[in-house]
Amino acid sequence: MSLVSLLLTLLPIILILGMLIVWKKPADVSGIAGWLAISLVAILAFQTSLEVVLRSTAAGFIRSFSVSLIVAMSLLQMAYMEKTGALKRIIIFIKTIARDNRAVQIMMINIGFGTLMVAVGATPVSLLPPILIAMGYSTYVAIALPAIGYDALCTYALLGAPIVVFVDVANGFLGKGNEISLSQAGMVFFMFLPIVSTLIGVSMLWIVGRWQALREGWLPCLITGVVIGLVSYVTNRYDNLVVLTGILCGMAVIAAMIIYLKATGKKLIDKSRLTREELAYEQEYPLWRALSPWLILVLLILALNVPKDVFNFLYRELRLPINGLTANGAPLDTRALWQAYTWIFASILLSIPFIRPSRAQISDSLRVWYKRAPRPVFSAAIFFAIGEIMNMSGFSMATKAFAVPSMVKVLADYSSEFFSGSYGAVVTFIGLFGGFVTGSEASTIAMFGKYTLTTARNLNMDTYGLILIMAGLAFGGGLASVISPAKLQNAAASIDQLGAENQVIRTAFVFSLLLTLVTSFFVLLFLKIRFI
Repeated sequence: MSLVSLLLTLLPIILILGMLIVWKKPADVSGIAGWLAISLVAILAFQTSLEVVLRSTAAGFIRSFSVSLIVAMSLLQMAYMEKTGALKRIIIFIKTIARDNRAVQIMMINIGFGTLMVAVGATPVSLLPPILIAMGYSTYVAIALPAIGYDALCTYALLGAPIVVFVDVANGFLGKGNEISLSQAGMVFFMFLPIVSTLIGVSMLWIVGRWQALREGWLPCLITGVVIGLVSYVTNRYDNLVVLTGILCGMAVIAAMIIYLKATGKKLIDKSRLTREELAYEQEYPLWRALSPWLILVLLILALNVPKDVFNFLYRELRLPINGLTANGAPLDTRALWQAYTWIFASILLSIPFIRPSRAQISDSLRVWYKRAPRPVFSAAIFFAIGEIMNMSGFSMATKAFAVPSMVKVLADYSSEFFSGSYGAVVTFIGLFGGFVTGSEASTIAMFGKYTLTTARNLNMDTYGLILIMAGLAFGGGLASVISPAKLQNAAASIDQLGAENQVIRTAFVFSLLLTLVTSFFVLLFLKIRFI
């Protein structure tokens, strides 16, 4: 194991970072540059054939389906709801919520509704900023809050896509007979949720009004953290409920804030600031009709996951694998009839009788979707491909074994030697870096998951330690959402304030570092003291 191998392994990652920060290139362009660099390094320095690189690239794209195709279907659903007027009706409704209590409003909209939205595949950073502006928040706050609000439950975004990716990566690493279940992973991941969600609530209150906002909002913030902790404890105990964590936590936070408002004698709905046009539109377009795509999707997901027999059949038995593609011959389980992307598309079709879109609206939806979807979908997929090439570099098709240690093995060996017992404190910052580079927690897991697991195994950690270290990586990747240039630019663009994100990112960077530092502390604590 030479220092040259390590430097060559790090070179493509440094290139991606330079593309993002120095040359300010978008994630898809940076990803292509990273893929080219990682492929050249694999071929020239790690004795990897072009066939292995191409097979790994194709395998990475297929492994990304649980994220990339959800992104594609979510963007289609959002375009459909936007062009049919459903989204406008939902925005009008949200503007009326909890006007008398800013803290409750923040918890309900940015954590409760934001978590629920991102769990079913919507994008809070695009949807919420215009609403917050209309509710009287500043541009700075309207950009910052949606980006940070759902971060604690980012692992359960896109109907649990990141935790599903994690379990697949972990089981590929652990091998047959040593697999872990969704609930085994979930019961480790859940331990961070009440801590991080409460701290995120504190961060949002500070952004809105500093000490005064904290004094006025500490109780709703604490209630939010407790509710998320209790609900996630229940959902993560059962395989079939793990992927419902984001949905149920979002609903529970909204319900808790409604109860709190009622208990304190405050109004839940206040229409006094709606314009005549908005009041007329509210009468014309029923809320249930506007919400029908999301309501149908939630009902479908509950029907597929709550009954254990249905879940076991779709998730464990009907794996619908793709065989013969990977370099090492391992099947690629798609679980296409369980994955959320299938049912997001189904929810769009099933909502048509309720939404009643015109031909022009359907055409406009498809046109907008075609314009918006390709680049984010490709961005999600390319980093899976990069991770797969790193994992399989050095693999020989002739011997079906590694001719030289892979890039992942090189990184892991150096990391375990250099960081040793402090790796638990470092891994969340690796996740933060990964989330910043890839723009996605799931892509962070795909790119750095096997490296993290290999390092943990080098440090003689048991299965609990492996999951915990990976949880640190994942949460770091999720916390990077608030400093992700793509997400902040998205939020700024939605209110026609491109450039304003630069002011947000400076403050957000401090919060992301502090939250990552706290998460690192708890990784080390949980390694020392087992709570499960």
